[in-house]
Amino acid sequence: MLPSTTSTMLSAALLLLSATPAAADSVYLSSHIPTTTNKIIVQMFEWTWDSVAAECGYFLGTSGVGFVQVSPAQENWKGDGVWWDSYQPESYNIAGKHGNRTSFANMVTTCHNNGVGVIVDTVMNHQTGQTSGTGWTGDTFTKYVYPGTYEYQDFHHTQCGSWNGQISKWEDSLQWLEEEEETHAQHPGLDNYGNATEVQFCELVGLADLATETEYVRSRLAQYINDLISLGVDGLRLDASKHMPVADIANILSRTTKQLYITQEVIYGAGEPITPNMYTGNGDVQEHVLPYSREGDMFRFTSAIESAFNSGNIAQLQYVPFDGWVPSSSANAFVTNHDTERNGGSLNYLSPNNEYVLAYIYALSFPYGTPTILSSYIFANTDVGPPNGGYGTCYGTGGVNGFLCQHRWIAIAGMIGFFNQVGSSVVVHWVSDAYNRIAYGRGALGHVGINLSGSTWTRSFTTSLPSGTYCDIVHGSVSGTTCSGPTIVVSNGEFTTTVNTYDGFGIHTGAKIE
Repeated sequence: MLPSTTSTMLSAALLLLSATPAAADSVYLSSHIPTTTNKIIVQMFEWTWDSVAAECGYFLGTSGVGFVQVSPAQENWKGDGVWWDSYQPESYNIAGKHGNRTSFANMVTTCHNNGVGVIVDTVMNHQTGQTSGTGWTGDTFTKYVYPGTYEYQDFHHTQCGSWNGQISKWEDSLQWLEEEEETHAQHPGLDNYGNATEVQFCELVGLADLATETEYVRSRLAQYINDLISLGVDGLRLDASKHMPVADIANILSRTTKQLYITQEVIYGAGEPITPNMYTGNGDVQEHVLPYSREGDMFRFTSAIESAFNSGNIAQLQYVPFDGWVPSSSANAFVTNHDTERNGGSLNYLSPNNEYVLAYIYALSFPYGTPTILSSYIFANTDVGPPNGGYGTCYGTGGVNGFLCQHRWIAIAGMIGFFNQVGSSVVVHWVSDAYNRIAYGRGALGHVGINLSGSTWTRSFTTSLPSGTYCDIVHGSVSGTTCSGPTIVVSNGEFTTTVNTYDGFGIHTGAKIE
């Protein structure tokens, strides 16, 4: 049984769960969407601040990218070479394996000077899962007691599930997540994702769950966000948003000193009471599902992409978004992110038949949501942290020193320009000769094609593009009036081309060379 004070607090918070934020907050939050000309986000996963700054100067600023999304800035538990210690904060000092406060501020300034905004992955739901540990500045803590930041009373201590807040090693929970692929109901600690109370008041894989309905926690989180704002941050990606009531997030964001772009991680589960659509009043929502919630959930963006390309039936993607999805105007869509590329919930850089690249051609050309492109690193196991001390390094059209630099791959970099050029223009001239071959235009501004088959595809296409010679930006780039790759000639609303096996093409008016 809950203590009376906790029970009262919980009841009040549950009333807020299904409520719409207050009118004043709704007005403030209604424009939490990208307002810049360039809207594409590149997630620089586990890159140091210095390396992000360098890449903003070397490449991102001239490539048409709107934002970089960087890993959590708040000081975290000092782990042992894993990536996920970044998501176990122990204080709100801006210090850690990615750099210190000075390097963070320099990164923001450098990216801004090159026309790129900065979004910070932000952990508001929880602190650490360790029984005790040390932060990067040498601070020591125990679970529920983080000196100068939080004390025992600032957390939920709801007794539920088999962990009951007693997990001592995050590795145990991670191992469970990797092995469990059947139902949420077997999740220790959070026994029932069909119960909103458990989802938002019990510990997520043993992580100390902040009482975000309380005044002190709300004010402390807002204080951290305002500190980021003072350094010039433009947006936040709110980790584990599903595990916080909508009204809690709205209240915290209403206290910020600057309007930010907001994107929230709210993982969909069929039949669950907490849905991504509930959170759109606070900002964009990332549209994806968990791999062990697959059955009945395939029609969400990331999973739909994976399913379509793995099965070869990409013609079905003409009908995105499917019923029940977050509207395009509130969706932050991605082919893969740092979680899904490791847990089997999406395509990744090891996917066969060029599916990963072809999926990006689709995601950056079809009008659904604000896209995020993952820029990550090679990993031998799902726990391993970044190579090269986290200093992301790219060269030419790829990465070096263990980094992949997907944002520089020719096809992906070319499709960034395509996305920016076609804007909100509608899909026209859809063609699917077979379930594994599609092509379509975007108004009179662009045209793409994808051949997910083992034989070449040659045909004539109707297009609304003006007559002229276009650089195929999937295979080359424009310099002046020349193209480093193949070209496609449009004449009187038609062009003929051959698409190689497991390949694609992309042309747009910004890459017209004659």
